[in-house]
Amino acid sequence: MTTDLRYPIGKFAPPASSTPDDRRGRIEEIAELPAALRAAVDGLSAAQLDTPYRPGGWTVRQVAHHVPDSHINAYVRFRLALTEQEPTIRPYEEKAWAELADARTLPPDVSLALLDALHDRWTTLLRALPDAAWGRRLHHPESGVHTLDWMLALYAWHGRHHVAHVTSLRERMGW
Repeated sequence: MTTDLRYPIGKFAPPASSTPDDRRGRIEEIAELPAALRAAVDGLSAAQLDTPYRPGGWTVRQVAHHVPDSHINAYVRFRLALTEQEPTIRPYEEKAWAELADARTLPPDVSLALLDALHDRWTTLLRALPDAAWGRRLHHPESGVHTLDWMLALYAWHGRHHVAHVTSLRERMGW
């Protein structure tokens, strides 16, 4: 853990390489994320859900809605990379998405249900990929060309990162 509230588990560090065991572990992290996020927000009051995880940061509610927003984009990006030659994917304004009415007001259960279904599909796809598929690439206009191996590591980290936003807030606040 780190003392930087923005990065409670540290910043993403891309792996130098990935083995089939590394991939299986990351896929399991992605598979377990919906339950981990559900446990992180379980029992929180409306006021607690509307508490920012850090000064100037998103509320717990916004974090709970951001994760499926982000992972929907990731799922689509994987599918594009698997069906097209080095597609250029479209970025989205995640900060603006977090300010939309649904992300600011809906109960987290709505997005947790979405995350359950999404991760069922995503992990089914990931578990079926042959080793050669992990080298497929996509182009992100803001960050460059990435392999699916890199993307898998990023999104396994991304889930842990946001769960830690909530769990570290709960620890600090004694919730």
